[in-house]
Amino acid sequence: MALVALFYRHALLARQVVPHKDPGSPDVLLARIHASHNVNAGSGSNAASLHWTGERLVSVLLLALGPAAYFYPGPVVDYSLAGALTLHGHWGIGQVLTDYVHGDAKIRMANAGLFLLSTVTFAGLCYFNYNDASQ
Repeated sequence: MALVALFYRHALLARQVVPHKDPGSPDVLLARIHASHNVNAGSGSNAASLHWTGERLVSVLLLALGPAAYFYPGPVVDYSLAGALTLHGHWGIGQVLTDYVHGDAKIRMANAGLFLLSTVTFAGLCYFNYNDASQ
């Protein structure tokens, strides 16, 4: 019965678990949850959903661009591949930074570094496409 009460507590559904003993029942271990609330929760915005959909579309596009670049080499496919690879890497590294970088100043520095890295990557790929000896 105590286990059922533990899983149906509303607070358990939204926060990190910190175990503690219930003063009313010495043998029951309950969970106290501590976490900050999402500021944008319930705002009605679907930006996160659209971003997720964009990430999936770029991933599928990369699957198609690999064979297309091999069988139909040309500037359109090469520059599309450069853009899709850069965007895919930018979003992926951005998620790693979101998960592991904490503190306002560190986040700003990491994001600035990410934008610099993505810009240099795209410029380098475009430079390579333009000056490639095989064309």
